[in-house]
Amino acid sequence: MELAPEDLRHLRRCVELAREALDDGDEPFGSVLVDAHGSVVFEDRNRVKDGDQTRHPEFEIARWAAGNLPPGERLSATVYTSGEHCPMCSAAHAWVGLGRIVYAASSEQLGRWLAEWGIGPAPVAALPIQTVAPGIEVDGPSAELADEVRGLHQRFHRR
Repeated sequence: MELAPEDLRHLRRCVELAREALDDGDEPFGSVLVDAHGSVVFEDRNRVKDGDQTRHPEFEIARWAAGNLPPGERLSATVYTSGEHCPMCSAAHAWVGLGRIVYAASSEQLGRWLAEWGIGPAPVAALPIQTVAPGIEVDGPSAELADEVRGLHQRFHRR
């Protein structure tokens, strides 16, 4: 999928955050929340290494948005993320009423990579965002960033 230069700029930041997570011993995922004017209002990276598997950056964005943005601003915001939302994060995104999602790598891609490396599936099914949250506008993956994201996950799983 071809994404706009602005989308790629924000996705590159997500990949940087994923690299920061990996460098800190965590799974390589990063996300940013961008308002309707194109400003980043919140960003985070995975923080699951200490045992709380709900500490995904997309889930943290939903929590932050619920407490800090009125409904109209949530709906006009875009969540950029290095990897497609898992079902938990897709549901949180929809329940909070956030807008568009743009991701660098899909759950399908990640599943293929993990299978190539002999790593079994996660304990939760990797469902497409729109299966969990059918009303959300979704764009991705980014062919331009897929190899870089793949490399981060390969580094994490080959430790």
